[in-house]
Amino acid sequence: MGNNIEQNKQLVRDFYVAVNNEDYNTASNYLHNDFNFYHQVDHRIPGAEGFVASEKKNFDAFEEFSFQVIDLIAEGDKVAVYMIHEGKHNKNPLMGIEPKGNNIRISLMMWLTIKDGKIIEKRAHFDRADIKEQATL
Repeated sequence: MGNNIEQNKQLVRDFYVAVNNEDYNTASNYLHNDFNFYHQVDHRIPGAEGFVASEKKNFDAFEEFSFQVIDLIAEGDKVAVYMIHEGKHNKNPLMGIEPKGNNIRISLMMWLTIKDGKIIEKRAHFDRADIKEQATL
């Protein structure tokens, strides 16, 4: 069982490297055919295409947008990821807020479920109010 846990953690690391590099084709290869992304509790975005469109909005709003995986914890088919996202909001609107060139730095928790060696579900947990506050300062 420990080996599967390490494999799951490596899968998630590799997935986030691809996303951070905006290599959406590679990132999509890590996603199960029945993949669902929840960027808030009940807001489901189905499929790899939906996930890519959602991620692109973030990258398209920022100059030098990146994120760093700080920690991974895994058990069974679950992987928890603590991340820091940061960048300069100076390109496109974010959550309806026009860019002002603000540096935005946020922490996120991701909860991923692995099935058949691929990510079948990704749940994002972050503070939307914090992002809006940083964007409007």
